[in-house]
Amino acid sequence: MEFKSDTEAIQAFVAKYNELNKEIAKVIVGQEDTIKNVLISIFSNGHCLLVGVPGLAKTLLVSTISDALGLSFNRIQFTPDLMPSDIIGSEVLDESRNFKFIKGPIFANIILADEINRTPPKTQAALLEAMQERQVTTSGKRYDLDKPFFVLATQNPIEQEGTYPLPEAQLDRFMFNIWLDYPSFKEEMQVVKQTTTTQNVKLKHILSAEEITYFQNLIRKIPVADNVIEYAVRLVNKTRLNSEFSSDVAKKYLSWGAGPRASQYLIIGAKCHAAINGKFSPDIEDVKAIATPILRHRIVKNYKAEAEGIAIEEIIKQLL
Repeated sequence: MEFKSDTEAIQAFVAKYNELNKEIAKVIVGQEDTIKNVLISIFSNGHCLLVGVPGLAKTLLVSTISDALGLSFNRIQFTPDLMPSDIIGSEVLDESRNFKFIKGPIFANIILADEINRTPPKTQAALLEAMQERQVTTSGKRYDLDKPFFVLATQNPIEQEGTYPLPEAQLDRFMFNIWLDYPSFKEEMQVVKQTTTTQNVKLKHILSAEEITYFQNLIRKIPVADNVIEYAVRLVNKTRLNSEFSSDVAKKYLSWGAGPRASQYLIIGAKCHAAINGKFSPDIEDVKAIATPILRHRIVKNYKAEAEGIAIEEIIKQLL
């Protein structure tokens, strides 16, 4: 992709982003904030955790986005008996009695890790290296994953039976933790109309893998003023109990604060949020706009917050 200047490239990015939104809206009704956050994490080269009750079209959302982006897509259904080799792949003996590596479903651009908290930690850990290093290692050999590579995991909040809590190290690798809510009455009417007929929507490919990689690099090039970086880092420091910037609300309601990855994601997410709104540099408002899904899974409430029924979103609101 060739543009005369970064300004022109940002304008092209905004046009593509709006086109992408229009295309996704042909299949997905409502959920504007969710779609926006998922797209921000794709262009920021991050991963997403979608949390919501069954039947809110989490899987449909992911497959629709991968269709509109023209990317390869694999769904992995996480179950208690899933093994790491079921994700990464395994070595088998071929006809000439040599070991040959058969790639697992992780080798795609977009991975839907469905009900990720239903599988034991050993298998969850198989995703860790892939998410962080964009590679997998098996039998001492390293295999690079396709670029762009993006994990969208879904988690079910209702049934806690038969679920394994995600380790903090894994949670921290997700850029966003997005809560999906029930559709409004009007939206649900539209969903029912669309899904109970023979209508079949064919989506156009709006962006190629090369274009996505180009825009990911473009977003990293966006300059950020020092005061915006200071605001983001101070916000993350406010969540920590032993920091010089510790806030009263953190000392009262939190047992654990956010790590440095939160500061990094706040800035890269703010850059992308600014870009989709046609701005050439993010401001503090852009940091605030994406702070909740970035901090939600990185801070841990203490027993006092649990006893008083204080929601994590309420704590983040007070920190902002």
